[in-house]
Amino acid sequence: MHTLKEADMDTIHSFGVRSTQYLQENYADAQGWFLFVSSVADLRTAFLILFPLLFHLHPATGVKLVWVAVLGDWLNLVCKWLLFGERPYWWVQETSFYGNSTIPQIKQFPMTCETGPGSPSGHAMGAAGVYYALITSILNTFLQHCGSPAQSWCTKILVWTVFWVMQICVCLSRVFIGAHFPHQVAIGVVVGIAVAEGLNRAHWILCVSFRGYARLTLFLVAFALGLYVLLNAVAVDLLWSLAKAQRWCAKAAWVRLETTPFASLLRNTGVLFGLGTALHLPVWDKAVGWKSVKCGPTSGVPFRLTCASAAILLLNVLDAIGPPVHSYPLFYLLSFCKSATVPLTTVSIVPYCVARAMKAVAWKGHDSASMKWHCT
Repeated sequence: MHTLKEADMDTIHSFGVRSTQYLQENYADAQGWFLFVSSVADLRTAFLILFPLLFHLHPATGVKLVWVAVLGDWLNLVCKWLLFGERPYWWVQETSFYGNSTIPQIKQFPMTCETGPGSPSGHAMGAAGVYYALITSILNTFLQHCGSPAQSWCTKILVWTVFWVMQICVCLSRVFIGAHFPHQVAIGVVVGIAVAEGLNRAHWILCVSFRGYARLTLFLVAFALGLYVLLNAVAVDLLWSLAKAQRWCAKAAWVRLETTPFASLLRNTGVLFGLGTALHLPVWDKAVGWKSVKCGPTSGVPFRLTCASAAILLLNVLDAIGPPVHSYPLFYLLSFCKSATVPLTTVSIVPYCVARAMKAVAWKGHDSASMKWHCT
């Protein structure tokens, strides 16, 4: 039975390698596009660009996006630890499936050398969950103001067509670079959509207290660490994939600490904890002029767009400053803290500073007008 199962998986994996070869040989001209799509599908894009923009235009959608991204990636980590999925770029080097035949050669890229297990695909799962949550929110808002059933159907068809084209591009990009097998990206899309659909129905996430955020963050970290310790106690090495990545990656510099499972765990839980902290700071609802996550902002569109633009710019500047990699514990701790600054900057710091700056400009203009009136 075990041999049959291994043979079946080898057949599936060999089909995946042929798929990677086919894409690399026949769509070499699209390499730049695939690399771009794979980069955009990373959750960093959701946190550094989509979240600041959405939060200031529609706060409830911005908050839901963070929950979908964090819980989805946490579930992805747990699944990877339990499923022990291979990755094409190291499986093709170690398998005995090809016997004495020539081993297929697949090209590697800087984004190929992910260090975690391969199933399900985190990029496919994250992109599916985040954009599913985004699109359903857009449709719910737009269809309330849609004039006719024909307009409603045309809008749905257009939006969902764009969604599925995006998902196909993400899946193909992950297969093209040799980071995942086709079945891994397919599983990622299905699970990602399931997570987003579940949270679409969980309206309580908009009313969670700071204590609730803190407890959930602690639970997610503790559960993952507990699972790691438990499996280690029964001689299951959950870092087996890191050794394979270091051995078979074409360039050592492409194996990055930030792609390890623990880095992902602390980065995402840091964002969640930072969001809970930011939403319950007095600055958020008093100094900036927001009602609540549900009701949305009371400030005007120019103010919100200014906040979103400033937050995106500042976050991408801060993202270029990476934690030191000489110490693993320090790297993980600083990754958590750095990630927590993303929602803090977006929700509290930038709006507070923009509001103060606008008030100062308005007050200065008022003083100048008063002085001119007095002189005349």
